[in-house]
Amino acid sequence: MTASTPLSPMTRDATSTAPSEEAWKAFLAAHPRAHVLQTWEWGRLKAAFGWKAVPVLAGTSGALVLFRPLALGFHVGYVPKGPVGPWTPALAQALDRAARAHRALFLLVEPDAWEEEAPAPPPGWRPGACPVQPRRTLVVDLTPEEEIILARMKQKTRYNIRLAARKGVQVRAWEDVNAFYRMLQETAARDGFAIHPPGYYRLAYDLFVPQGMAQLLVAEYQGEPLAALMVFARGHRAWYFYGASTGRHRNKMPTYLLQWEAMRWARSRGCTEYDLWGVPDEDLDTLEREFTTRRGGLWGVYRFKRGFGGVLKRAAGPWVREYFPGSFALYRRWRRC
Repeated sequence: MTASTPLSPMTRDATSTAPSEEAWKAFLAAHPRAHVLQTWEWGRLKAAFGWKAVPVLAGTSGALVLFRPLALGFHVGYVPKGPVGPWTPALAQALDRAARAHRALFLLVEPDAWEEEAPAPPPGWRPGACPVQPRRTLVVDLTPEEEIILARMKQKTRYNIRLAARKGVQVRAWEDVNAFYRMLQETAARDGFAIHPPGYYRLAYDLFVPQGMAQLLVAEYQGEPLAALMVFARGHRAWYFYGASTGRHRNKMPTYLLQWEAMRWARSRGCTEYDLWGVPDEDLDTLEREFTTRRGGLWGVYRFKRGFGGVLKRAAGPWVREYFPGSFALYRRWRRC
């Protein structure tokens, strides 16, 4: 951690529902299946970059709520991959209190559930739109032996993983977040996507890596960094959030070996699932029929991610509760979704 990136404290709501850091971590310890986006560390990361992070606890249930400030003291509220624990009337009331204390126009909840198992929105809530996180993803099963995981991959992907190793590509843990950011800048310019400011990745590293909840990995050839990624893990799940590559030695397939080593790291800490985090929101037939011709958005990464043998999954849609009628419709118009 550097002096230029302090670990900003999270906001504690004025009501009795706001737990301390110790209480929230103790609560999550009793919920090993809770998503990494509901951790205290994730709240601190977002709190350093424009959000107010407010943990809300009600008995055996809770939710990390992110409030984005707007003009005139208003906010929009967002619960990423929550709540944790069962939905209860007490939790609903606690969320209402927190939302009203922050003059939230609405509260958007993205449940941590797949579409086929998602419950209906509770009373006072309705199905929403404009998801913040990608709805579709590919999830790799890490429970079998390594050779079985490799055998489930596309033949070309498996070949590229072994080719990279034969060509002398090596993967190791990396501490050079500044170099990782420069690589992200190159990748973003080449592939046309947005990235966070440099301090975001430094703070993510400082919050998660020392605790064993993330790792920054780099693929090198003769000491030259070619590709890197940051993988996160909690409980039995791991997530590939951030990745980058240079244009050098692409014929040595460093990104393939890098993903494989990220999966091996996840397995080493007990994870049974590896979430590749984001593909186009289309059914499998459409994805397979169109990925060779479609460009833009997440289509560019689907060709790469599809090779690792993951199962296509679709997350449950968001729920919304409006506190100012019509505010979510205005938000949708602004987001163009």
